[in-house]
Parts: sequence; structure tokens; C-alpha cells
Amino acid sequence: MAQRIITGGIMTLALALLLYLGGWVFAIAAFLVFALAIYEELHALTQAGHQPVCWTAYAALAISVPTVLYYSYASIIPILTLLSFCALLQIMRRPEPDLIDVLISVLPMLTLVLPAICIFGLLEITPRTLQLFFLVMLFVIAVGGDTAAYFVGSRIGGLKLCPNISPKKTVSGAIGGLLGSILCALAAGWIFSLCAPDLPLPPFWANMLAGLFGGFAGQVGDLFASMVKRHCKVKDFGNLFPGHGGMLDRLDSISFVAIIVYCYRIILLLGTPAA
Repeated sequence: MAQRIITGGIMTLALALLLYLGGWVFAIAAFLVFALAIYEELHALTQAGHQPVCWTAYAALAISVPTVLYYSYASIIPILTLLSFCALLQIMRRPEPDLIDVLISVLPMLTLVLPAICIFGLLEITPRTLQLFFLVMLFVIAVGGDTAAYFVGSRIGGLKLCPNISPKKTVSGAIGGLLGSILCALAAGWIFSLCAPDLPLPPFWANMLAGLFGGFAGQVGDLFASMVKRHCKVKDFGNLFPGHGGMLDRLDSISFVAIIVYCYRIILLLGTPAA
């Protein structure tokens, strides 16, 4: 437990520093983090006996991110589609093509490349303080929900949530995680409203919904990662962080929350009257 807390504290400080620096420093760090997470996911699946096409996921990340920042979101769908077709064709040319390998080859694009694109989309928000608000919202919803779920589930216990996937997770922990995500989202909105009263921040109810749906998405991401690990018969995706596992073990909920927060931003943007 002590090792887990110390490692968690160091990761929190590193994240705070990256958020403070922002810009290219944050962008490069995010790119490297997601590239490592893709490697961990594909490595675990390969060790489990599958033969995914790996290069397409890295290509999708490398091409999509600069496309988001400098060109157009409209180009992302054809890029991901073309790379998926490349993976499909490469597998179909094998002596014994396997449909599961096709699905696994596309999996990192959906669970990691797409969230990375959403995070890079948040980096386009101006002014800088509003950009920081959405990035902070993303991380506090994910981390707050994870932390609350862990402590509430450990204290109360009770009915298991998905015993065949993650035997330690409980319904009480899931409810505590949702409440933790909501409270953290509301706290972030309140703090930013005090520090930047002139900033066009979302209303109270919008932050509450972001915490609710983001918290739910984070738990789905956590369970999905547990399902992949159980399938691959591994406890963690890596050992980069003592007490926490690998990079993907830290990104499992954040990646799913990123999609919700990005959609949250888009919905708010659409609801803003034109000047």
C-alpha cells in the first residue's frame, strides 16, 4: 500500500507539471504515453498466442495526431478506415487467416488511438485557461472515480460487480466511484469559477453530468482492461509503475473518460450562441 501511495503521488506531481507546462511538452508526453500503452496491449495479446497486425495502430497514432492539430478532423475516419483495411488484407493473405486477429488489430485504434485524438482535440481549446479546465476535468473524473471506487469497495465490500472479469470490484465500489467522479467534477468547476470568474465555464448541472457519464465510462474502461488481462492471463500490462502496473493500467479509465470529456466539450460548443 505504501509503495502504491508513493508511486501515485509521484505520478500526480508529474501530471500536474505537464498540465502546467502544456503546449508541445504535454503533446509530446501524451503521444509517447499512448504509444507505450499500444505496445503493452499488443504485447500482452501477442504473448497470449494471437497474431495482430501491430504497425497499423502505431501508424494510426502517428498520422491522426498531427492531422487533428494541423489539418481536419474529417480526415481521421478515412485514415483509420484505410489502416483497418490494411490490417484486414495482411491477415487475409496469411496461410490460416483468423478473424480474431483482425478484431485485435483494430482494438488499439478504438481503445487508445481514438482517446488520444480526443485529448489532442482538447489541446486546441482557447484560451489556455479554458483548455486547462477541460484537461483537469478529464483527469479528476478518472482519478477521482478510481480512488473513490477503491476505498469505498475496500471498506464496504458486498455484491460483486463483474466477478468473472474482476473478482475484487463491487457494486458499492462502483457507486462510490460514480459519486467520486461527480464530486471531483463539481469541485473542479467550482475552483475554476473562483480562480477565473470571467471564463465561460459550463454550468453546475453540465459538470455534474460530465462527472456522471465520465465516471461510468471510466469504470467501463477499467473493466474492459481487466477483461483483456484475464484473457491474456496477466495481472498487469507491465511493471513500469511499482504498485500500479504498466502504462495501460493507468490509462484504462482515462482513455475512456477522454472520449466523454471531448464529446462534452463539443456539445457545449454546439450549444453556445454564435457571436
